[in-house]
Amino acid sequence: MDRHTLDRLTIRELIENWVVWRDAGDWERFATVWHDDGVMMATWFQGPAAEFIRVTKEGWAKGVSILHFLGGTSIDLAGDRAVAQTKMTISQRGNVHGVLCDVVCTGRFYDFLERRAGRWGLVLRQPIYEKDRIDPVDPDARVTLDATKLAELPAGYRHLAYIQLQIGYTVKRDMPQLTGPEVDRLYDRGKRWLLGEPLGA
Repeated sequence: MDRHTLDRLTIRELIENWVVWRDAGDWERFATVWHDDGVMMATWFQGPAAEFIRVTKEGWAKGVSILHFLGGTSIDLAGDRAVAQTKMTISQRGNVHGVLCDVVCTGRFYDFLERRAGRWGLVLRQPIYEKDRIDPVDPDARVTLDATKLAELPAGYRHLAYIQLQIGYTVKRDMPQLTGPEVDRLYDRGKRWLLGEPLGA
């Protein structure tokens, strides 16, 4: 097996381990997919991976339910650096105005990875939020959303943001979506990362 093929398989396994170990609450192994300076970006959290693990564990203890499912992956390799895009869905369950609901958001994980001392790890995970929806868990139930508040939220993740605001999270309003200046800047960061430039902003 050539090195590029092995690197791609290793990166794909890392991405799959992220989801399985995070959603299973296997925090010790989950920590191993990151480099020590790894950063996680999400609608409700932006910061170091170690802090992300801590607050995710706290959310688990409070009953916060956020799960993930993966699709296909595209990986661009440049020596000891890589950018991976992986189709994904985020599924969050919670109460919205007294009605138990599921929100499903479709998008991509856009990952900056690097091989250090022979080990691939995540340096930055930046999701791209493409579209979402909200459904009552009970098909006979009805939930009425505040249309004004909903319209103020980004189109690609407005229902996800709505439910997260309901349970007390602060939601970042300028995350990359399917199109727009935020995702264009992200793609540019990815190109510069593969050219060996510092991660930057």
